[in-house]
Amino acid sequence: MNQAPPTAPPNGQAHLAPRPQLQQQAQSHYTLALLTLMSAVAFMDRQILAVLIQPVKAEFGLSDLQIGLITGLGFALSFAMLGVPLGRLADRGRHRRLIVACRSLGGLLAATGAAAMGFWSLMLSRCGGAVSDAGAGPASMALLAELYPVEQRSRVLSVFGTGSSLGALLALLLGAWIAQQWGWRWTLAIVGASSIALALLLRLSVAEPQSASDASNAGRAGQQPGAVRELLALPLTRWLLLGAACAFLAGYGFGTWNFSLLVRRHGLSLAQAGMVSAGAALVSVLGGLCSGALTDRLARRDPRWQIGVPALGLLLATPCGLAYLLLPPGPLLLAGLLIWAYAFFVIWWVAPVFAALSLVVGPARRATASALILLTGALIGNGLGPIAAGWLSDMLTRTLALSGPGDGLRWALVLMVLTLLPGALAFVMAMRSYGPALRHARADAALRVQA
Repeated sequence: MNQAPPTAPPNGQAHLAPRPQLQQQAQSHYTLALLTLMSAVAFMDRQILAVLIQPVKAEFGLSDLQIGLITGLGFALSFAMLGVPLGRLADRGRHRRLIVACRSLGGLLAATGAAAMGFWSLMLSRCGGAVSDAGAGPASMALLAELYPVEQRSRVLSVFGTGSSLGALLALLLGAWIAQQWGWRWTLAIVGASSIALALLLRLSVAEPQSASDASNAGRAGQQPGAVRELLALPLTRWLLLGAACAFLAGYGFGTWNFSLLVRRHGLSLAQAGMVSAGAALVSVLGGLCSGALTDRLARRDPRWQIGVPALGLLLATPCGLAYLLLPPGPLLLAGLLIWAYAFFVIWWVAPVFAALSLVVGPARRATASALILLTGALIGNGLGPIAAGWLSDMLTRTLALSGPGDGLRWALVLMVLTLLPGALAFVMAMRSYGPALRHARADAALRVQA
């Protein structure tokens, strides 16, 4: 039977059809940029005490171990209680509402650090970062998974992941400048207020996505209470969490204390150490973006590269970090180059690992899976990393009678960096489980579509 030829659209309307799609893409990009900026300010709050260690330590007479407890324990304990429950709440939908609430409350709590009177009050104020990240982190990644297709997942999460590096950059540059101008108390107050302002902007300018998965996610999340148990039953999840734990331990231990090492061992001023560390943060932004693009490209040839890129990054970062820490005081140019090389490679694992979990778990598990990794980062990285490095620094200085400037801290950071090697091994083991897990996830997704 002959069919009538399709009629042409009225004059001028042929160019109007793509406009809603372009507007949707622009709104998705805006949402990604705003969520990344909010993540950056939240991470700036978490890292700001690495810049403020010296004035805070001098005012309150704190030891390195106490500084490690302040920068890690308050955040870790709060995240341990809130991480998984808020991740489960994020899996029920309404991502924007949860992000706004957690970022606002987290900023308010963090700002109370400006009124700290000593060790305990300052440590308690660090709980604000846990409230912010425990709910807003998983919800942000789940929201982005709704807005972008699967083939762009690693790149999108690599952009969102640059928030941590941008936050470190803001802490080292802007935070150091504010502290130099108005002191560490005003610095904490300004950072907390900035988080509240950005949360308000998200509330006013971004609508809650009304995707079909929102309602189905809420239903599945309510009907399946064993999300964490089911996720941990997967060998892939266990290996990824182990690898992430090692990477977090090295990353937070090194990141928290390297600023002080530059001051103690190499004799840099706060501003000079800030410039070196800021360069490392900027390089890590490039490293994160590179890892996302590289992973998406290589994974099209062999899906195992989704985990292979993280393993490769840790293997390349280890010799760079060790070479820097074994340098004698003096060669600042070489030290800076090695720090930047370490920063470029050590970030390679983040976006591909988060994307890998989002690809092998269903929509009703994505935020919970992300929360498990963030919980690992809170307990092992943010909680144990600074404390372990501070304790090792004090212990090695006493027991080995180290007299050189920063020697105890330097060897403590050597031990931290070495934990990257078992992390790389864990990621290599995860590569063996990734292929079967991905095929199973795709089969489940096909069944859901048919249903």
